[in-house]
Amino acid sequence: MKPPSTRPSRYTCLAGLLALCMVCASPIWAQQRQVRVGVYANEPKILMGQDGQISGILGELLNEIAREESWQLIPTPCDWQTCLDLAQNGTIDLLPDVAFSEARARLLDFHQQPSLYSWSQLYSREEANLQSILDLKDRRIAVLDRSIQQNYLQMLLDSFGLQARLIPVQSLAEGFELVTKQQAEAVVANQQFGDFHAPHYQLRSTPIMFQPVQLFYATRKGSNSELLSSIDRHLREWRDSPSSYYYQTLQRWGGERPRLLVPTAAWWGLAILAGLLLTALGGALLLRRQVAEKTRHLKASEQRLNTILDSVEAHIYIKDHELRYQYANRKVCELFGVPLAQVVGQTDQDFFDAATVASLHENDRRVLLLGERVETEEINRSPDGALEQTYLSVKLPLRHPDGSIYALCGISTDISEHKRNLEQIHRLAFYDLLTGLPNRRLLLDRLQHALAQRGRSQLDGALLFIDLDNFKDINDTLGHDMGDQLLQQVALRLSSHVREEDTLARLGGDEFVLMLEGLQLQLPESITQIETVASKLIQVLGEPYVLQGRSHTSTASIGIALFSEAQGTMDELLKRADLAMYEAKAAGRNTLRFFNPEMQAEVSARTTLENDLRQSLSARQFVLHYQPQVNAQGQLLGAEALVRWQHPSRGLVAPGEFIPLAESTGLILPLGRWILHSACQQLVTWAADSGREQLTMAVNVSARQFHHPDFVNDVLAVLDETGANPQRLELELTESHLVQDVEAMIVKMDQLKARGVRFALDDFGTGYSSLSYLKRLPLDQLKIDRSFVRDLLSDSDDEAIVRTIVALGAGMDLQVIAEGVETLAQRDALLRLGCQRFQGYLFGKPEPAQRLEQWPRPADASSA
Repeated sequence: MKPPSTRPSRYTCLAGLLALCMVCASPIWAQQRQVRVGVYANEPKILMGQDGQISGILGELLNEIAREESWQLIPTPCDWQTCLDLAQNGTIDLLPDVAFSEARARLLDFHQQPSLYSWSQLYSREEANLQSILDLKDRRIAVLDRSIQQNYLQMLLDSFGLQARLIPVQSLAEGFELVTKQQAEAVVANQQFGDFHAPHYQLRSTPIMFQPVQLFYATRKGSNSELLSSIDRHLREWRDSPSSYYYQTLQRWGGERPRLLVPTAAWWGLAILAGLLLTALGGALLLRRQVAEKTRHLKASEQRLNTILDSVEAHIYIKDHELRYQYANRKVCELFGVPLAQVVGQTDQDFFDAATVASLHENDRRVLLLGERVETEEINRSPDGALEQTYLSVKLPLRHPDGSIYALCGISTDISEHKRNLEQIHRLAFYDLLTGLPNRRLLLDRLQHALAQRGRSQLDGALLFIDLDNFKDINDTLGHDMGDQLLQQVALRLSSHVREEDTLARLGGDEFVLMLEGLQLQLPESITQIETVASKLIQVLGEPYVLQGRSHTSTASIGIALFSEAQGTMDELLKRADLAMYEAKAAGRNTLRFFNPEMQAEVSARTTLENDLRQSLSARQFVLHYQPQVNAQGQLLGAEALVRWQHPSRGLVAPGEFIPLAESTGLILPLGRWILHSACQQLVTWAADSGREQLTMAVNVSARQFHHPDFVNDVLAVLDETGANPQRLELELTESHLVQDVEAMIVKMDQLKARGVRFALDDFGTGYSSLSYLKRLPLDQLKIDRSFVRDLLSDSDDEAIVRTIVALGAGMDLQVIAEGVETLAQRDALLRLGCQRFQGYLFGKPEPAQRLEQWPRPADASSA
């Protein structure tokens, strides 16, 4: 039942046997702080999940911070107004999704880094036909009671002299229901909640947008400063990392690739708002010249308009025909770092670099000279080039009554953060974070496009499936960090040897795919071209890598499938390339193979064998053979149980043909239970014979079987069912068991050891086990691998390895037995080196139990 072992270099074996490392770690437990959090329904930003926990974008971010800070979050469900009151009086510690305002800052404390950006928008039924702020006259508008939106909208209506009825509601859902029931014409909501819920209520977003805001977590004034500091620290760290939990959360709650950077409605809304505001300004100026008695009212109106323009989170400005600033709101002055008096009369040359000035003036002249309305993205850089920001700009002409243009009005919204977020979301969705290469999703998109293009271009293509050889050994021996470094270096080497028009992607793990396009349809020429590329890649990947200052060699196997031979489907093409890669592995690795029909035949044969194996398990078509284990005098000490498959048509099948298949399909679990049960029944038979009751039974256990959660219970159940003596049962493990959760492995061994079960480490010397682990494992015996015994008489290195193993066993009070002993000369050499126990063809082949019972009465196992 032992899988074939791969023998490393002799020097690696000696080094592995003599290495020693100890790793100790002590967990540190921190006391959790209870944090009361107000939760009101404002999907997708904040809501109470079905499990009673805080959910939504801000809820999941707070859960992650709480996990890392050891906080215990206690949700407090409440409506918006109640939550706000509870936060102000300190009943709750944190309230998510709070827009900052000076009035609230007098009652609440906010952290510095905004958790989200949003704006307010009106939602209505289709027939309401709300297109601008003027359409709100005499309308009923639902708005969240005592919210910033309520105050801001009332101020906006007053500035235009409009009368509208604002209906206070306690929740946004209540406001949407009022519109649905036609008890209101529109409802004001933040954009995230509105876009998320509007389809459910059969409402639509209107072009009326206002008040861009920054959202925070808030707490009672003068309280919980440490909570806010921790939130700020996590938000800053997340914003700097493209793979952070922040961007993953945004993507999970609706971060699919957006088709527009900013909604088109925003552009029209801002443009219409600017036009209305500027019309009001022009009217105010005209009235001031014509009607002296209305000067006071005009100044008051102008002050209100300036207040509105200064409160908008957008850069609003007016330029004359000489492109000099005639007006700038607060945001423009903050951007330039000077007061309004030092902005008016200046041009862009005073604030931006030459390239930015040229681009801005080109757009400005289209407005002033041609009367165009310009909507575009503008990238502005400071004169020293240190600051670069992206804006969505809407520019429109301002006209005299006769239609002549006297100035332009511009509204520029900073979308730099939004652009960065989109780029990070796009990278998360379509690129591998470790290597920066396209991931499976992007590869499939490009592959589908390439297959569609092939029919029109009359050119061929190929898929190269690249898999690193023995990559798992690197992770197991050097650690996953070194494995990641190797993957990054492999990606760099591959990228530097492929054409720009080709696609190189990482599918995951150590699998890479190269898609070649534009190949000639003539097979000899295209195959030669592909083979040249693949051979070069094999050569490049086979050159030494430097990992932590040490040289390491790795190779790769490449499977190749042509577009023209894959029947035009992606799945068939990927499957063929994958099969060809496995054919390259089977051919000895570090090579390439093209797909051919014989590969499919092998796959079919393997499927047939798997089906036969499943049926044989049900039909009990397996038998156990036993190979004797003897002492120096040739006396029988015990036997190793080895499974054989009694196939109904193929006869007796050796384990090398079906054990690897059983491992890969999971059938090793029921097969392993049957082997253990049959071996224990044989122990019971021997126990009834006073001359054989001391014999031991060695049973191989696969790594998959041992690490199964029910393994210990299965072994104990078999011992109880059969009545076998646990002290005569010896479970053989290999060093491959040590690569998975050694601590859990030791716990299982101790549990079985407590019942008397013995353990042997099989194929010792062929792996990379640490002596620090070996010292901790409750072992009874080491088995010298047959590869060292085979060349013992002709290879001094093998002799040194055997001598080291024997000395190690003596030093650690472990029995040592040599496998694969076939000649008397080998046995005598092992005796000279101190080995006293043997197993091999010299003493007997694996045979049925009846043949083993013909041996002379065995010696007491304890005597050797």
